[in-house]
Amino acid sequence: MAKRILGIDPGLVHTGWAVIESAGAARAFIASGVILPRANEDLAARLSHIFTEVGKLCETFEPDECAIEITFVNKNPTTTLLLGHARAAAIVAVANNDIPISEYEPNKVKKALTSAGHADKAQVDAMVKILLPGARPKTADESDAIAIALCHANHSRLKI
Repeated sequence: MAKRILGIDPGLVHTGWAVIESAGAARAFIASGVILPRANEDLAARLSHIFTEVGKLCETFEPDECAIEITFVNKNPTTTLLLGHARAAAIVAVANNDIPISEYEPNKVKKALTSAGHADKAQVDAMVKILLPGARPKTADESDAIAIALCHANHSRLKI
């Protein structure tokens, strides 16, 4: 039975999203894009925008599950904290739609696609295009969201 997965690469400036379908070992690209809060808006308005847009994605695509990237600790703690806020806005929007959420570290996502936990963005993007021929991400955020969804499809298939 096919399941629909929403992948989210959270960010205050760019939140990448992707929807794929997974049935056994088969994967199909449905849609992807980037949520772009206005950079000149205050923090609350940007978080509200992310929350609202992720909620709309849940209503439009009706995913069965969601996969989101875990925030890694930056050199700048303020940046890490702000990224965590964007991530929380997306998580709450998904949770409000009663969709189960799985979280993945960036290195786990990279390793799932490229077999190298420290792969660069170009390597991840190339593998996304190989694994999902219909996917043509326009940005790294969009490509990362597809990669997160693919990682979840692979990991959830192997769970016993």
